Amino acid sequence: MTTQQILAFSVIALMMAVFIWDRFRYDVVACCALILAVAVGIVPPDKAFSGFSDDIVIIVGSALVVSAGVARSGIVDTAIKKFFPNLNTLHTQLALLMIVVALLSAFIKNIGALAIMMPVAFQFAKKSGASPSKYLMPMSFAALLGGLMTQIGTSPNIVVSRLREEMTGTSFRMFDFTPIGGILTIVGVTFLLFFHWLVPSRTKQNSSIEDAVEIKNYTSEVALTAESVLLDRALSDLLKPADGEVIATAVLRRATRMAPFPDLLLRFGDVVLLEGPSSAIDRIVSSGKLQLSGKPLKENGLPEADIISLEAIVSQESALAGLSAKELALSYTRGVNLLAISRRGERLKDRLGSLSISMGDVLVLQGSRASLTALLQDFALLPLAQREVLLGTRRRAFIPLIILALAMATTAVGLAPIPVAFFAAALGMVVFRAIPLADVYKSVDGPILIMLAALIPVSDSLRTTGGSDLIANWLGNVATDLPAWGALGMILVTAMAVTPFLNNAATVLVMAPIAASFATNLGFRPEAFLLAVAVGAGCDFLTPVGHQCNTLVFGPGGYKFSDYPRLGLPLSALIVLVSVPALLFVWPPI
Repeated sequence: MTTQQILAFSVIALMMAVFIWDRFRYDVVACCALILAVAVGIVPPDKAFSGFSDDIVIIVGSALVVSAGVARSGIVDTAIKKFFPNLNTLHTQLALLMIVVALLSAFIKNIGALAIMMPVAFQFAKKSGASPSKYLMPMSFAALLGGLMTQIGTSPNIVVSRLREEMTGTSFRMFDFTPIGGILTIVGVTFLLFFHWLVPSRTKQNSSIEDAVEIKNYTSEVALTAESVLLDRALSDLLKPADGEVIATAVLRRATRMAPFPDLLLRFGDVVLLEGPSSAIDRIVSSGKLQLSGKPLKENGLPEADIISLEAIVSQESALAGLSAKELALSYTRGVNLLAISRRGERLKDRLGSLSISMGDVLVLQGSRASLTALLQDFALLPLAQREVLLGTRRRAFIPLIILALAMATTAVGLAPIPVAFFAAALGMVVFRAIPLADVYKSVDGPILIMLAALIPVSDSLRTTGGSDLIANWLGNVATDLPAWGALGMILVTAMAVTPFLNNAATVLVMAPIAASFATNLGFRPEAFLLAVAVGAGCDFLTPVGHQCNTLVFGPGGYKFSDYPRLGLPLSALIVLVSVPALLFVWPPI
């Protein structure tokens, strides 16, 4: 072993130990490891920042934007309410999510399947009262397992197919992977369903102070128009999308104020006074096609152009105190709508236009960025937080899914590489206003991308110093004295262990020729050994950096580095125990 190889192994071992120690944030640890690797000479200075241009960074960053666009569209809420209205327990919700992600991952890029379903996981977490961390890691592992089922499901399968064709003249076919992949997916998803409790409840590590601000008693009013889907239906149907978070305080029918009985049939023109969180009221408005108070806003002659909603507090110096929305006529004089009011410790029963605004009230205001900025300055209103308020903003429900479907289709038929397709999908979310421009960079998890970019050249030092060749030679020497099942198991375990440092495609390129070579030397057919490499490279459950799916959920799940082996290590052991006999049965080496 050379000095460079010793240094490469030492830096990576030290980095992993500090990750597991978990005293410093992961991006800081990764950057320190990069500087140390440059200092000791295992990463050339001109390659130190090569990770920032790596495809993985582009894929993960773009997937986060795409996932945010899907979540913002509101189509997730609609799908949950329509198709799965009674999934209220963590077990049933998690089972659905993992099965769907696994099946999607068999035919589209697994990170794309995960990006589609992540917003659903957040909705389920809110509905069941569980932490999103309970859903996201099992979903990521299910995506990795599902990708094993077909030739196009994951990069290792594609690479071993090409290598088999080079060695034998015959490539693996599309569904040659299905027997092994299907068995492992069923076993793995079943394990995850019953042992998800190994994942601790976490909160997002990069939460800002604004995330702690939550107003639960906004008063708002909605009107039933000709487009509403709730005409001649009961009031209880209107409230159902809010899952009990919103109550109706009154129903106004012309000049009559009616008690909000659940079985009251709604009519055209009815105005319903609601109280609850703005996000829950938004679900009611979106699903029922209801109209909020105020008038349709226009800017430069274009409806809904750059229209946003924000929360603001009425300060002691504000000229709004003591006036009502009707007296202010904000819609006509300022181009701003008052959508909701919250007053601490008080239930508001009057219509928004008639309420006198008081100091300390929290208002939800809708308008263009320019008009809202001017209103805040002129009337001494204090923005509550720099966070997204969906109430009153228009969402183009199917555009995000169409964009993502086009991206996945172009990669499936080979028209565009995955990084380009995902980047184009993220750009499409912005161009077609599926996500506001100001919110794009909020969706990208900066610390995660910095960690990835810093780790890539450090991990690649194993290859550049010859460390990976050293592992390969040792593996070849040991495996020649083992029976078929032992050699197969060792290949599988080694591929699992190396993948976090070489990435899955590189692991296959290094390991597959070695596996096929000593399979031939031992008189065995190479198929089972090639598939063992593909399974091992495709099943990285031990770290958040070995596969993009694990990285994608790392920040949103609030995980620590040490959380992954808590669930991933027993799952990896189970995969090894099941894979070896399954491979020997489906692809006999003799």
